[in-house]
Amino acid sequence: MIEKIIYDYLNSLDELPVAVYTEVPETRPSRFYLIERTGEIITDRIQTATIAIKSHGDSLYDAIDLNNKVITAMLDSLITLDSISGVKLNSAYNFTDTTTKTYRYQAVFVVTYY
Repeated sequence: MIEKIIYDYLNSLDELPVAVYTEVPETRPSRFYLIERTGEIITDRIQTATIAIKSHGDSLYDAIDLNNKVITAMLDSLITLDSISGVKLNSAYNFTDTTTKTYRYQAVFVVTYY
């Protein structure tokens, strides 16, 4: 499961200052990353997943900073894992929840793996 591979990889990095989750924890921290697979394509047994990573921060600036750190981590070294053959940033944007004033940014990646 690609979410587990990315989850384990990101949580092992010292460069990321906050924890990574696959669902919002019961005791919600103010700063964290959330991974979600939003789509997948399989062609000739090669899988390509669309992965959204939400960066939750104390402020909009904090969310932007966390987002930039996870983008760097994903693009610089996820490709070094044996099961990953490609990583591309599709988009990154403000994803703040205005009703709850929860500051977050979202980065969407296309990850090819086998």
